[in-house]
Amino acid sequence: MYQISCTTVIEGVTADNWELQLTPHPSVNSKFKRFLDIMGSLVGLLILAILFVPIAIAIKIDSPGPIFFTQERYGLNGRPFRIRKFRSMVSDAEKLKSLVQNEANGLIFKSKSDFRVTRVGRFLRSTSLDELPQFWNVLVGEMSLVGTRPPTADEVRLYNQRHWQRLNVKPGLTGEWQINGRSHVKDFEQVVDLDLQYQKKWYPMYDLLLIVKTFFIIVGRVGAF
Repeated sequence: MYQISCTTVIEGVTADNWELQLTPHPSVNSKFKRFLDIMGSLVGLLILAILFVPIAIAIKIDSPGPIFFTQERYGLNGRPFRIRKFRSMVSDAEKLKSLVQNEANGLIFKSKSDFRVTRVGRFLRSTSLDELPQFWNVLVGEMSLVGTRPPTADEVRLYNQRHWQRLNVKPGLTGEWQINGRSHVKDFEQVVDLDLQYQKKWYPMYDLLLIVKTFFIIVGRVGAF
């Protein structure tokens, strides 16, 4: 067990100098999980290489702006890293966020009728193709195939101690949230419950089980928008 001061992790957090007890989760040091991540990320990057050109062309034709959306996220024990996703919104989406009604409760933002999402972006999101570039984050060890979704700085600044337990594992491309409703889960506390449930239920082969379930959910395009 060790300590991290939140003020050294996230600049501008509202909690002043309180320290969080972080206990490393067994999955962090699992050789099987890391092997699964490496093999899975190599397959994912191969798919990315095959689909990159048609996806990039579709994004450019549909909406002016960059091909990728880049954002800082927070992973294991609050460590910052950058993710890239295929851009699924208009290029000035962040400036327009205040015009969109948040349909979720708590420290997450979801809107089924978000006008900022492009036509191509809706397809990329429903098939999870927008997340293909994150297989690089998995390969270098910043993320895992299975874990919790990596939060943004705006979210983490408002975390309490319970919320911080989400970050006892590496963030993942999929997880309990993915097979239990995806975008239909609109309460942040429920997301936290699912993340902590994953930590309690985890064993090496459990990741493989969730990956298989995720595959069928993505193919069926269930619960994503």
